[in-house]
Amino acid sequence: MGIDMQDEIKDDVQRFFDPISNEEEVTESGFSMKEFWKKIFHGDRVIWSIFIILCVISLVEIFSATSTIVYRQQNMLGPFLRHAFFLICGVGVILFIHNIPYRYFSLLIFVLLGSIVLLVLTMFVGTSVNGAERWISIHGFTIQPSEIAKISLMGTIAFLLSKQNGANDALLFKWMIGLMVLVCAIIGMDNLSTAILLFGVCYLLMFIGGVKFLRLLKLAGAGLACVTLMVLFLNFIPDTWTGEKGPLNRLVTWQNRIDNFGGSKKLSEEEYYTITDENFQVSHAKIAIANGGVFGVFPGNSTERDFLPQAYSDFIYAIIIEELGIVGGIFVLLLYVILLIRSGIIANRIEKLFPKYLVMGSALMLSIQAFINMGVAVSFFPVTGQPLPLISRGGTSTLITCAYFGLILSADRFGVGKKREEKDMDELDKDDLNEEEHSMQYNSTIGSALEEQNIEPELDVKFETYQV
Repeated sequence: MGIDMQDEIKDDVQRFFDPISNEEEVTESGFSMKEFWKKIFHGDRVIWSIFIILCVISLVEIFSATSTIVYRQQNMLGPFLRHAFFLICGVGVILFIHNIPYRYFSLLIFVLLGSIVLLVLTMFVGTSVNGAERWISIHGFTIQPSEIAKISLMGTIAFLLSKQNGANDALLFKWMIGLMVLVCAIIGMDNLSTAILLFGVCYLLMFIGGVKFLRLLKLAGAGLACVTLMVLFLNFIPDTWTGEKGPLNRLVTWQNRIDNFGGSKKLSEEEYYTITDENFQVSHAKIAIANGGVFGVFPGNSTERDFLPQAYSDFIYAIIIEELGIVGGIFVLLLYVILLIRSGIIANRIEKLFPKYLVMGSALMLSIQAFINMGVAVSFFPVTGQPLPLISRGGTSTLITCAYFGLILSADRFGVGKKREEKDMDELDKDDLNEEEHSMQYNSTIGSALEEQNIEPELDVKFETYQV
């Protein structure tokens, strides 16, 4: 009995100090940590890596850039914990979506119908933030219907493109144009930049989807004419219409943005360096970029975060450059470029059209929105109000951004992953057959060798006996 106890204790100690044997036992029982994470986090590892890196950068920069909110709320960790909560919920959204087969995302058309209803309700009962009624409050929760409309319209266009067969192309094109014009017109009444972004992404998706070039050319001409008419309308609209109580009071914002960005008025040196209400955000964004230099002032040491009104949202890229330098800014830019390129590689591997377009639409929406935000921060574009995906502070926008990642990972898992698993199974079957053939050849060789060895001694013995 004592010897058995000593053997059991010796085995326990050996298992504790021998991680390899312990891991083998766990693997054999089916509960290895590697297999556990592999079962949960499916999909492309590069996409997952980009998502995790963006989340880390977001947490660091939000903790630094929300100083004005911290001062107003007198709560140092409040904004950080709020953003961390939405990121954690976003991970849950990704895990939920990327476990759904892509064929079920054709139901996004019903989500689009619901989002149109919410957009219309927002015009009448919406909550005004910074002079824009883009949010609607439902039982204490504030949501942004335009973000829901973006992802649902993109998914609907991808589904309609996948159903083209040559005979119904004209009908489907009319449906796509009708939905795009309807949704973008409603959004554009209070959020023109989002409407232009959404229409542009859907246009590129139709180009990728093989819509006839002549139709796209006509659509581009019509869009250019509408933009020209809008600019002329902004220049000649009466001031009484754009006043505080005017019916088109929101358009005065775009009037000022276009005048400040593309105005031909020559400024003196003193006027150029004077910070006014019109150039307040742009001027402090330039100061932040100048302070950053090559390597930045390190996270938490920004000074312009206290002056930029939207340092944690629209102009967070300027804070990133100030704290991480041009090196950090280029690194963040490359993350979105890699996301777009990697999504293109994934889409190229997928044979089905619907998940292919779904991946490209999601990647285009994320990357183009990121490029616009960065362009605004460095004064390459006029101020638009577009957040930096996954990095800027937000609620609905953060969750919808994670949903885009979920769509990409779902298409990779059920589009490329299934084909990859079948290929691996075929390779395993081939390996098994090769091993069987090799073992059969080996056994036959050994058998023949043994037979030869058994025959030769008999001949030698007989020959020697004959000589004797």
